[in-house]
Amino acid sequence: MANKLSQIDGYDDFLREIKERVRGAQIRASLSVNRELVLLYWQIGREILTRQQQQGWGAKVIEHLARDLKEAFPEMKVSQHVTLNICARLLKST
Repeated sequence: MANKLSQIDGYDDFLREIKERVRGAQIRASLSVNRELVLLYWQIGREILTRQQQQGWGAKVIEHLARDLKEAFPEMKVSQHVTLNICARLLKST
């Protein structure tokens, strides 16, 4: 069947164009997801630092938040504690 379709005038070019469009859409979707995650982590980091300043370091903002997020999102493989620390440090370093 594929051989018959490839014999149709222009089918190979049509297929190549569709493949390129699919790959392009996949790349744009990945970039969009990454951008949204960076924005999310930036916002979380800012909010963590604000709470730490308001409540003091001993309030264990990151520890409590990490535990509660792990409970809310058990499917996430990455340690919430580590991720939240990174968020806060990224914002602190700017």
